[in-house]
Amino acid sequence: PMNSASAGQVFKTILVALDSSELSDRVMQALHQLQIGPDTQVILSHVISPSESGIDRPADLPLPEIPTGLYSQIEDRLRDYQRQLSCNSAIEIVSGDPADEIIRLSNIYNVDLILMGSRGLTGVNRILQGSVSSQVAADAHCSVFVVKPA
Repeated sequence: PMNSASAGQVFKTILVALDSSELSDRVMQALHQLQIGPDTQVILSHVISPSESGIDRPADLPLPEIPTGLYSQIEDRLRDYQRQLSCNSAIEIVSGDPADEIIRLSNIYNVDLILMGSRGLTGVNRILQGSVSSQVAADAHCSVFVVKPA
């Protein structure tokens, strides 16, 4: 049974962190199951990590420009998701370290909830790449809802 606190809780601002994986669809399904009121604002975000943009760069150089094709591809996908929402929403496409940028956006928008996927990395990959979701959960000022792969 739902406890009374969660049953009546409507999130005012939700940051949805999406990436290019098929997990994004599951994250959006989870979003639709939440209590979203007419006043809720949903921020659909995608952080383009340096590895995703295909650009390896020394750490002390500024981030390169995001390739236009990649940016518009991501934007199109986020707009498709945005059309499924009946509440206010915004799109944020940023580049940088995914965990850092998700935290930064959550602070800027002062969100009540961060909704994101976990790629379910295991073993060496997890050690090398770290888990973005566990880093976000540790550092965020709000609740973090992590959607697992099927």
